[in-house]
Amino acid sequence: MAALGVRCVRGLLKRADFAKIPRRHRYKKKWASTEPKFPATRLALQNFDMTYSVQFGDLWPSIRVSLLSEQKYGALVNNFAAWDHVSAELEQLNARDFVNEAYSHGKPGPESGQTATPPAASWACSPNLRCFTFIRGDVSRFPPARLGSLGVMDYYLMDAASVLPVLALGLQPGDTVLDLCAAPGGKTLALLQTGCCRNLAANDLSTSRTGRLQKILHSYVPQDIRDRSQVRVTSWDGRKWGELEGDTYDRVLVDVPCTTDRHSLHEEENNIFQRSRKKERQMLPMLQVQLLAAGLLATKPGGHVVYSTCSLSHLQNEYVVQGTIELLANQYSIEVRVEDLTHFRKLFMDTFSFFPSCQVGELVIPNLMANFGPMYFCKMCRLT
Repeated sequence: MAALGVRCVRGLLKRADFAKIPRRHRYKKKWASTEPKFPATRLALQNFDMTYSVQFGDLWPSIRVSLLSEQKYGALVNNFAAWDHVSAELEQLNARDFVNEAYSHGKPGPESGQTATPPAASWACSPNLRCFTFIRGDVSRFPPARLGSLGVMDYYLMDAASVLPVLALGLQPGDTVLDLCAAPGGKTLALLQTGCCRNLAANDLSTSRTGRLQKILHSYVPQDIRDRSQVRVTSWDGRKWGELEGDTYDRVLVDVPCTTDRHSLHEEENNIFQRSRKKERQMLPMLQVQLLAAGLLATKPGGHVVYSTCSLSHLQNEYVVQGTIELLANQYSIEVRVEDLTHFRKLFMDTFSFFPSCQVGELVIPNLMANFGPMYFCKMCRLT
């Protein structure tokens, strides 16, 4: 009886409270319309705090503050411009060419004290790349690139860690090369800077993004070079490339769509953490496996593939590599070997901070003293 009385009192109080609100102001609470609408950048940070605090443990707080801080850039010198003059101007800014500096200090050989030199395929870097950065702790900015005396832009500003997958690909003169997910075009431009591409196919599913890629090529690469390298820009579904051009390429770069961690924390536009893109985000690892499998199928036996992302997530990095290798072995009887990049990591550790515990591949992690990345890359050789 007492319980019934309490319920009656509660019911009267509710009606009394509701009666105070004019009818025109009354509404039914619907969670879909009244749920707090956080910006996508905040949702991204919440997601990263939950997942990366587990993945990186004590390292996560320093990575987190670095991701939220201003990013450092590198200046990729355009070899089709007056590169020697451009390099001299960059040196006057107290920037240094981290690529050639690493070569001069770290090329393996008897004098380095190594008892065993790594296999050439594991450490050989793509040639002719010049990329300037400011030293650790120097947060100076490069001035915007400008049109040079030869009618092309002098240098291209990009995250210097984005050069590493191209270096790791180890291009050789006369290679046929595929950049499967090429836009917006920084890595495609770097591939052309090597001077090794006999043929270069640059593909991206998005026609608007391939439009940006075309603009970059026109701004940085003379017409006769584009013709001589036979650069082909397409907007095909990269997942089908193994069917379209199987066993064709010497070198393939698979720089897949990912959560683009730094972008997701700073930009609302095209942010994959928007609520409307939740399913797309959840399906990313499957898409990445399909693209990497297509890239490996498009590679000649004996050829090399580099898989890369700008995400910290091991679900999009090591797990994708391992899952794809297993898929190709089971469904196509194709054997793929992951190359050891330990020496490559040591070569560039003065410029970048590397995560020490990757199962396969290498991961550049943001650090306030060297705020590049994130950038994951893994080199593979297709054996059969």
